[in-house]
Amino acid sequence: MPGTNLTRDEAQQRARLLTVDAYEIDLDLSGAQEGGDADGGGHGTFRSVTTVRFDSAEAGADTFIDLVAPAVHEVRLNGEALDAGAVFKDSRIALAGLRAGRNELRVVADCAYTNTGEGLHRFVDPVDQQAYLYTQFEVPDARRVYASFEQPDLKATFQFTVKAPEGWTVVSNSPTPEPSGTVWRFEPTPRISTYITALIAGPYHSVHSSYEKDGRTVPLGIYCRPSLAEHLDAEEIFAVTRQGFEWFQEKFDYDYPFAKYDQLFVPEFNAGAMENAGAVTIRDQYVFRSKVTDAAYEVRAETILHELAHMWFGDLVTMEWWNDLWLNESFATYTSIACQAYAPGSKWPHSWTTFANSMKTWAYRQDQLPSTHPIMAEINDLDDVLVNFDGITYAKGASVLKQLVAYVGMDEFFQGVQAYFKAQAFKNTRLSDLLGALEETSGRDLKTWSKKWLETAGINILRPKIEVDADGVITSFAVKQEAPALPPGAKGEPVLRPHRIAIGSYELQGGKLVRTGRIELDVDGALTPVPQLAGTRRPDVFLLNDDDLSYAKVRLDEESLKTVTAHLGDFTESLPRALSWASAWDMTRDAELPARDYLSLVLSGIGKESDIGVVQSLHRQVKLALDLYAAPEWREQGLTAWTAETLDQLRAAAPGSDHQLAWARAFAASARTGEQLDLLQGLLDGTEEISGLAVDTELRWSLVQRLAATGRADEKAIAAELERDKTSAGERHAATARAARPTAEAKAGAWASVVESDKLPNAVQEAVIGGFVQTDQRELLASYTAKYFDAVKDIWNSRSHEMAQQIAVGLYPALQVSQETLDATDAWLASAEPGAALRRLITESRAGIERALKARAADAAA
Repeated sequence: MPGTNLTRDEAQQRARLLTVDAYEIDLDLSGAQEGGDADGGGHGTFRSVTTVRFDSAEAGADTFIDLVAPAVHEVRLNGEALDAGAVFKDSRIALAGLRAGRNELRVVADCAYTNTGEGLHRFVDPVDQQAYLYTQFEVPDARRVYASFEQPDLKATFQFTVKAPEGWTVVSNSPTPEPSGTVWRFEPTPRISTYITALIAGPYHSVHSSYEKDGRTVPLGIYCRPSLAEHLDAEEIFAVTRQGFEWFQEKFDYDYPFAKYDQLFVPEFNAGAMENAGAVTIRDQYVFRSKVTDAAYEVRAETILHELAHMWFGDLVTMEWWNDLWLNESFATYTSIACQAYAPGSKWPHSWTTFANSMKTWAYRQDQLPSTHPIMAEINDLDDVLVNFDGITYAKGASVLKQLVAYVGMDEFFQGVQAYFKAQAFKNTRLSDLLGALEETSGRDLKTWSKKWLETAGINILRPKIEVDADGVITSFAVKQEAPALPPGAKGEPVLRPHRIAIGSYELQGGKLVRTGRIELDVDGALTPVPQLAGTRRPDVFLLNDDDLSYAKVRLDEESLKTVTAHLGDFTESLPRALSWASAWDMTRDAELPARDYLSLVLSGIGKESDIGVVQSLHRQVKLALDLYAAPEWREQGLTAWTAETLDQLRAAAPGSDHQLAWARAFAASARTGEQLDLLQGLLDGTEEISGLAVDTELRWSLVQRLAATGRADEKAIAAELERDKTSAGERHAATARAARPTAEAKAGAWASVVESDKLPNAVQEAVIGGFVQTDQRELLASYTAKYFDAVKDIWNSRSHEMAQQIAVGLYPALQVSQETLDATDAWLASAEPGAALRRLITESRAGIERALKARAADAAA
């Protein structure tokens, strides 16, 4: 939306001028069930009354408060009515002539419900026809619900009063009060930032419990829609939550800082979850309607723990400006995975394997795009931060924090964190505040470390340099570090960094690769000798960065590579397997390993892989390699081999096991021959059975969608499946299936619903885009390349950020891997003059085409 940006300079000026004390926010949501009052533009609205008290450092100064609203009825500053039509423009209310000291502002506005997952989202459940509301304010969307100084360093207390329909429940950051009729008056919050305030309202189902420690009781609540209540495994969620409370309070040495802790599973949520203080919202796909693998439970648990960690890091202590967003997200990611790995009784002590296998690969991918940036990014305005929730901010940042913990020591790290929380509670901070605390407790000078790791972009490559004598005894061993050139267009220069790594020695024993030695050391500069290994016998495998302590690409020496290629599935531990799989995938993406050789490696080792998360990642990566990185003339041969393997593994898997379900989904994703598609149809209609495989609601939709994409399921079949599953999830799955059909009419209809209309809710739009883009339908989709470039800029300028980004990324012609697509992209970039955020997204997508062309050339030459 135009006119909604805020620059860092503006925020700094406003922070120097103002100290905000308190907000009182009165919202009339009594018409929410019917959709609110129409504003003339087709948006339902609700009345929002904001009273905010703040101090000005200067008399006569001018400032502004933020508000995105269809109408403003009253603006009153220090008792004086202002002309709302004159002072409200470009999503700001101008405030002139402030008093020195205390000021009071009252704003009465009509704000709009949304269906985009931003601001106050309104959703009607098709099962009970009831409306459900929730807010999502990060980054700058509290201003869609109340007038606010929308920046993280203007903290205040917030007191919400809400009028809601009869029979509804209302939840906010403070404990839920007893309503007076249909009016809910909440106690003021502690001093927090606008973006973590929250309001969730509707006839939600709830389950309650508590966490008790040292005489203190913290009430716990879990909420979801009644139509999902039968699937809500509340005790499992409470168990993970209590484990997090226990571990975090011990490690942080600071009690949970809010009065209660509610977790609300809400519909059509754009992200995984949001750390609203004491009222965390989570996407309700995490209430599993059908059987899922343990990997899904592990990911959900990490999300739960990630948001809980934010209660301290992000909510109690908050970044001053969005350039330190990475610290919020990285810290929550690192500590949530550490909790899974180390908390007593954890179900997922192998969580660092999952981290290496998923988060790290995300980071490495992001760090090789033209948009790569230092972890501590330069965030000049809100547009910058809105596209910065990326693999650098989350995954590379968490990887580097893991490296920092190895560098300073875990005890010293958490001692520094404890001092930081005690000193900075309910304040705003910069990176230097945390690093200063860590320097105190560790005795390490972190200035050079910080400069090289946090203020530069790019990945280092580590390789072993080994010399052995005729008897296989090592005469010299060194670690060679390289700093490859940054991608074209990226800012900065490549740098060598200090790495704390482990070197693992592995021997083949009884057909298994067993670790027989481990050395931990600091690597710095271009070549680091490792004299400890001189004079020892060379093992079958040397693995640099064993235990995944650092963030770097790792390459194997020739002898180790031969052994790992033949025995990748034979490592006794899951983490070295994951590191080896990740290295092979990285080599495939870098055109060092042909796609057909990657497929051969997976086919030889995946049957031995016990970690279900790794298996599912390999499924996705093989499919991606075949679809994008394989030479076109060989692709069908590779897909045929892969699909045959998925069916063999499905039939061989233990009945009812996670592996069986994962292989069933992999088979459904790539079934192609008439016989294979007949099997999908048979599983769907019950004429075929595979022992132990429950063809439940979600798996049925996977089958329907593949049958639709291959022309085997028509509108009648899709409608019949929707009749069986008349839920919001069913509606989304049906939208995907309809868009997936291989006809020009289906594609035109899907395109029109997303591009030519703006009526679809966020989750349905995402579902349609997912169905529209089918890897088997390149020729059918080819004509949409020109249509995409004709439409994307206008969409970016007219839709909300979330909706526009879905379209800009999701409909980019990523399947049209050709020089012509690169040329079309370059021509558009040159002529359209997009803003920085849209330019970044398009440039990142372009890089995917470039990478695929190089990988295809390598595969063709194999």
